[in-house]
Amino acid sequence: MSFNQFLYPHVESCPQPKNHLLLLSEEKYIEQFHIQVVQEDGNRVVIKNSGHLPRERIAEDFVWAQWDMSEQRLYYIDLKKSRSVLKCIQFYAEEHFNLMFEAPLDISLSDSGFKLVNFGYSDLQDKEELSEHLTLCVFTNHTGSLCVCYCPNFDSWEQITYSVFYFHKGHSKTFTTTLGSVDSHVTKGITFLNLDYYVAVYLPGHFFHLLNIQHPDLICHSLFLTENSEVIDMLPHSPLQSLSGSLVLDSRSGKLYRVLLNQSYLVEFLRSARLDCERMALLHCALSHGRDPRRLEAKIIQWISENISACHSFDLIQEFIIASSYWSIYPETSNMDKLLPYSSLLTWDTEIPGITLVTEEIPLPLMKVHSFKGYWEKLNSNLEYVKYSKPHLHYNNSVVRREWHNLISEEKTGKRRSTVYVRNILDNAIKVISNVEAKNLEPRLTPLFQEEDTHQQLLIGLMVSELREHLLRHLQGVEKRKIEQMVLDYVSKLLDLICQILEASWRKHNLHPWALHFNRQASAAEFAVFHIMTRILEATNTLFLPLPPGFHTLHMILGVRCLPLHNLLHYIDHGVLLLTEAAVTRLMKDLDNTEKNEKLKFSIIMRLPPLTGQKICRLWDHPVSSNIISRNHVKRLLQNYNKQPWSSVMDKSSFSVEFLPLNYFIHILTDIESSNPALYAFEGHDNVDAKFVEEAALKHTAMLLGL
Repeated sequence: MSFNQFLYPHVESCPQPKNHLLLLSEEKYIEQFHIQVVQEDGNRVVIKNSGHLPRERIAEDFVWAQWDMSEQRLYYIDLKKSRSVLKCIQFYAEEHFNLMFEAPLDISLSDSGFKLVNFGYSDLQDKEELSEHLTLCVFTNHTGSLCVCYCPNFDSWEQITYSVFYFHKGHSKTFTTTLGSVDSHVTKGITFLNLDYYVAVYLPGHFFHLLNIQHPDLICHSLFLTENSEVIDMLPHSPLQSLSGSLVLDSRSGKLYRVLLNQSYLVEFLRSARLDCERMALLHCALSHGRDPRRLEAKIIQWISENISACHSFDLIQEFIIASSYWSIYPETSNMDKLLPYSSLLTWDTEIPGITLVTEEIPLPLMKVHSFKGYWEKLNSNLEYVKYSKPHLHYNNSVVRREWHNLISEEKTGKRRSTVYVRNILDNAIKVISNVEAKNLEPRLTPLFQEEDTHQQLLIGLMVSELREHLLRHLQGVEKRKIEQMVLDYVSKLLDLICQILEASWRKHNLHPWALHFNRQASAAEFAVFHIMTRILEATNTLFLPLPPGFHTLHMILGVRCLPLHNLLHYIDHGVLLLTEAAVTRLMKDLDNTEKNEKLKFSIIMRLPPLTGQKICRLWDHPVSSNIISRNHVKRLLQNYNKQPWSSVMDKSSFSVEFLPLNYFIHILTDIESSNPALYAFEGHDNVDAKFVEEAALKHTAMLLGL
């Protein structure tokens, strides 16, 4: 018995091409035949020298072989001293082939016979014999992944064990799943399916597992469904045979299917999922197959807004922002999974019901060629990363956090470094903000990007700068302009997602611009939006991500409207609400001077930085603000004052009030102002002089005495 397979049957390099036939013999050898056809008697085509066809021996003593028709690759296993070694031969249209790699496999194979995969249907696939033979498949995809999926003979139907060798990651995972019940009417036989970034493992009637092969580190990034799931009921209950690509054959009906992950169904499934691990897996799966990202993100944001506190193992907003930003630029280069975070989680300790998992390091494939192209170049890059880059290279904002705090501290002390450095950072931020606004085709409901929030602009610009340096350092062979555009798109995506979440909440609760006025009570809708904004702030603060300029002002205004004064001040003191100049200006101008509002304004002013406080005080026409302005003026005048001998006789006619201590003090200030005009004429102190100080002191005293 032998099995035949034509190589490159569709190549039309010449009118009468040379065909190549791959022959696998029951005597455990593989040969390639070169067949030349000639045209005779018009349209008659015959094989030239059919009795003496040129041939080449490809392999000997193999126990398993798989043919990948779409990529023209032959995988086979031979036994060397009872050790299973996986090998791959790549065939080319130019009539040559290469042994690409050898990889040891820690599995038990018998040399008494052999099994063939994807060479056509055979008797071994009859349902009576499926459970007596192991299942072994090799899957690859365009990112340079190499997975070997292995399920040994079943010893028991109480639980099933299978392994996946993630060669592109340098480890294997062995999964053991417990079967709830054994239905004698369900045909036995496990199926592995190649679904691009995922491998599906399916046992009819019992379980369906969707394994994330691009990010297999955390088990929660894979989906594990049991027999009680609706998905199991939807799938065929007969044996499936995995073919090249995503094709499967239902051997019972004889139908051929192409298996795809349905994005709409994934989102609906996300809505009904009850476990955190399922929500995590479905969120990533939906985003990785986003063919219409904007529409998909809108659906996920709607679900997040309805389930904001549903997940206890991870922060939904964090995970969505990080994962969606990652997948938005992932196709740009295959190395993004090594350089950018794809999840907000570093570990996952929660057990997944019915699944146990063992992870082991495995020897890497030994590449047998030295020049790589296409898939092989990406696989080799993955292997080199596993070999030499054990520490994670994922970007994080720790450097940005430190530098941002340094810049803010310098601003407070007035000792900021080179203006060129700061200008470059702010230019980065301007590019990002312009990019976000250019991609926003609809009018924005929320008042974002309407003010210059220097602190957030510094954070945006610093992130652009640090991320660009990170990618330039580790992305070899990618031109600088492309990297700069990727960084710009990535940071823009982060900001845009935050805007989308806030816009969706604003739209859901039907808020209008009058929601930001102080002449009415806050509604339940405003409370809901304030809560969403607080959750966004919590999520971004933990990861130290930038926020859209105007976010803190809007959050502060809603906080004033929604919170009692003691709660508001508690939020301010703990950094939940930030006193932006725009928000405080609104408060001083829009709130009247009722007793409640006076208390609020005074509490706010006393919490402002000195320079900002001096500026804001001038907006509030009140004895308290005049007192603060006067104190600051006096402090400035007297900070370098040296006491001089004074005449005991003062011209009392110049004072309107007989209040000797105050008169004496005002006399000193007047003398300083007249003798040192430079101390008086400093920026922002117009109309503030000794006369202003005197009037402010008298008004404040009268207010304190209740006069």
